Amino acid sequence: MDFQGKKLINDPNAVVTEFIEGLVETYPGLQYLDGFPEVKVVLRADVSASTYDKVAIISGGGSGHEPAHAGFVGEGMLTAAICGDVFASPTVDAILAGIRAVTGPKGCLLIVTNYTGDRLNFGLAAEQAKSEGYDIKTVIVGDDCALPPPRGIAGRRGLAGTILVLKVLPTSFTLLKTDIALKYQDIEASGLLSDPFRSFLKEVAGAAAAAGLSLADVAAEAKRASEVVGTMGVALSVCTLPGQATSDRLGPGKMELGLGIHGEPGADVADIQPVDVIVSHVLKQILSPETNYVPITRGNRVVLMINGLGATPLMELMIASGKAVPKLQLEHGLAVDRVYTGSFMTSLDMAGFSISIMKADQTILQFLDAPTRAPAWPVGVDGSHPPARIPVPLPPVRSTKSEDALGRPLQLNQVGQTLEAAIEAAANAVIDLRDSLNEWDSKAGDGDCGSTMYKGAAAILEDMRNYPLNDVAETVNEIGSSIGRVMGGTSGIIYKIFCKAAYAQMKASTQTVEKRLAEALEAAISAVSKYGGANAGYRTLLDALIPASAVLKERLDAGDNPVTAFLLSSEAALAGAESTIHMQAQAGRSTYISGEILASVPDPGAMAAAAWYRAAALAVKDKYQAS
Repeated sequence: MDFQGKKLINDPNAVVTEFIEGLVETYPGLQYLDGFPEVKVVLRADVSASTYDKVAIISGGGSGHEPAHAGFVGEGMLTAAICGDVFASPTVDAILAGIRAVTGPKGCLLIVTNYTGDRLNFGLAAEQAKSEGYDIKTVIVGDDCALPPPRGIAGRRGLAGTILVLKVLPTSFTLLKTDIALKYQDIEASGLLSDPFRSFLKEVAGAAAAAGLSLADVAAEAKRASEVVGTMGVALSVCTLPGQATSDRLGPGKMELGLGIHGEPGADVADIQPVDVIVSHVLKQILSPETNYVPITRGNRVVLMINGLGATPLMELMIASGKAVPKLQLEHGLAVDRVYTGSFMTSLDMAGFSISIMKADQTILQFLDAPTRAPAWPVGVDGSHPPARIPVPLPPVRSTKSEDALGRPLQLNQVGQTLEAAIEAAANAVIDLRDSLNEWDSKAGDGDCGSTMYKGAAAILEDMRNYPLNDVAETVNEIGSSIGRVMGGTSGIIYKIFCKAAYAQMKASTQTVEKRLAEALEAAISAVSKYGGANAGYRTLLDALIPASAVLKERLDAGDNPVTAFLLSSEAALAGAESTIHMQAQAGRSTYISGEILASVPDPGAMAAAAWYRAAALAVKDKYQAS
């Protein structure tokens, strides 16, 4: 039986913004953009795009993993962190705001954990930033070693190894100065330098350090680091999302092996074992020559990170560290050069830990040891900078276009009235389904599908008073804007892509309204498939929309009444969504969940799509019968 989780919070919907406010009060080197609640960006207080002459490093993702990512903002690590809602990817607008705030002429590197929503949102933001003239590169980190390949199109999840990748980047004057100083000391120790040449060499070293490395060089270092780190997690409990019930999915005496960081089920459930046994199993999994996830072999040097998942006492983490080091040395023949123990990337209040192992060389060790002012990295730093409580203004968008605002017409024509009824019915259907979607998603994902979809539906109902309802294409475009403003995670970016593609197709078409809508649905499905990688049978919302599109086109081509065609296609959408209960996931977080668990629930994204599509069709039918 689930029970209400206890949390020391105010409003469950404001936990991220209130966390950020407390963070910048605590660490005076950090600041945030004045864009709450949609734009939640933490950045270095000493950096602005107009003056920053180094490569900007930006990472981020859903909140709930603190101190990641905001706690690793500071000289020597991140320039900015983009915070989404709890376990939901940040929006494209928030990512763009962060890019604009800190990116100077040297460009920006985006470090993205390998989750579909993060890849899509950061990817679309990168493309938009490039169109605005910014120099952008992206590196995806997937360090999960829990599940054997292949993992469909989803690939390996990004876990705590991402934090090691962030630390080993040559991102600042301090790091470069350390590198050059070491080389200078080696030459100085040789005793071969004359005084004039010594002075000249010091000037060259200083100039090189001040110049900084190029974006291409920093991106190459990030990619290299991401390829030599592996992680696996173990949990004793399920995390509790703010304002939601705590699941007792595990039950007494059980633990999960190979889980992610969003509360999704692990690869396996087993009886709780002594930490000796657990550590041995995890190390063997990470270093397995069969999967060959990390290129580490006997005789290599490595770095070890023991990462708490949120509710694990430091005592237990230290016990795990104390057992892991000799096992790596004696059983696996590895030299352990550095050990980091603490909470780096958590999962709210989950009890458990993950182990990350990174292959080390002198360059990696040098960057790990280099000074940083990121508050969550385990190195003492000087916090003498006075706190700045006034948030930094949002940077302006680089655009020379000024589009006329489109508002609600003074009088709705028949198309406008029908569209209004359909949108209202569709949004309310999603709102009514919130709890069921969350329940299904708690077994197939991270438990927030209903809450995420609810935000989008509520925003649509609020914004609808200003939609240009007599123009179908422009209204669809405005729906995409409403969704993009409030919906994070994979669902938000998928529906934004869906609406933008539908809008573009309708603007280019000269067919009747019914044919334009059918073409737009087909184009939107193609765009979602292109950018998300999913197709029919992958256990996603497309399993509802693809059959709906096929039936709609078939019935319209056969000359059926458009309302009848719409109704029949909505029945196909519902049947397609219900059929997902028999599918093994090949996209998204459900990829990591066993077929046995998935067989008990339909895909929540597909059910949500079928619900709004069916509600819209019924509303159109009622509207035409009444007229």
